Amino acid sequence: MSEMIEVARSSVQTWESDQMGHMNVQFYVEKAGQGLAAFGLALGLGPRVSRGEGARLQVSDHHVRFLREQRPGAPFFIRAGVLEVRDFGLSVYEEMVSTVSGEPAATFNAEVQWVDDETREVKPLPAKAKAAAKALLVERPAHGAPRGLELYDPRPAPKLKEADAMGMVRTWQGDIAPQLCDAQGFLSVRHFMGIVSDGIPNLLAQTNGTDRSKTPSVGGAALEYRFVYRRYPRMGDILTLRSGLKNVGPKTYTWCHWLFDLETGEAVATAEAVAIALDLTTRKAIPIPEEMRTNLESLVIEGLGV
Repeated sequence: MSEMIEVARSSVQTWESDQMGHMNVQFYVEKAGQGLAAFGLALGLGPRVSRGEGARLQVSDHHVRFLREQRPGAPFFIRAGVLEVRDFGLSVYEEMVSTVSGEPAATFNAEVQWVDDETREVKPLPAKAKAAAKALLVERPAHGAPRGLELYDPRPAPKLKEADAMGMVRTWQGDIAPQLCDAQGFLSVRHFMGIVSDGIPNLLAQTNGTDRSKTPSVGGAALEYRFVYRRYPRMGDILTLRSGLKNVGPKTYTWCHWLFDLETGEAVATAEAVAIALDLTTRKAIPIPEEMRTNLESLVIEGLGV
């Protein structure tokens, strides 16, 4: 086994923070994406090779765990290694580390594929990349493993009609603007998460999952996310998001989010997230307030999953 290599270094910008005062989840994913691009160099799949072969590394399944808040100005770096090598892809592990403390702030487990630029069809991983990846094999640290989410095989892709029949809530809808896309005109991985993040206020407003007017010192924070990217939609496609509550535990609750192409009704991504109630003064997790728990328990929908 080898050591992880550094693949990115930056700091948290003020505009990357959300109403809870910490870096928004979509920017964690963006930073991991920047790290993956640089990791491609170590695999012999840098930008010049990518352009020459008309192909690129693309994530098909993401597990993200948030270990420590990242506030504006916080410096960090990202290191990465390979967990498994296959003919048609890799399991890649990345972690965001505080430059100051040396402690991990977030972890990313990604199923990565080599795909055609235009069609996004999966291609065999080049032999040189597989050989390089085997030299970068690492053991995943304990803090990088799933904790509140189970990494089970994804469910069959749901349909929009199914989500509506189950009573899932409409939380976001819009077209894919150019600024949400990568250079090839496909929705970037950051903006899958960004759409879910932008939909959360609508979700809370419709479910009353948290009433900030009654509990202004209580907010929420995600501990873990899992995203299954079933298809990367293109610029101009119109997407719609449905969300529902999967379960409620003593201190955590799990939301599911299904993203659909509104024109076809086909799922483009499914996700689930473990969240906590957060004391905005102490910045610590707290037991779910009783009124909030009662309301959340009434919202659980059977049969949800990623």
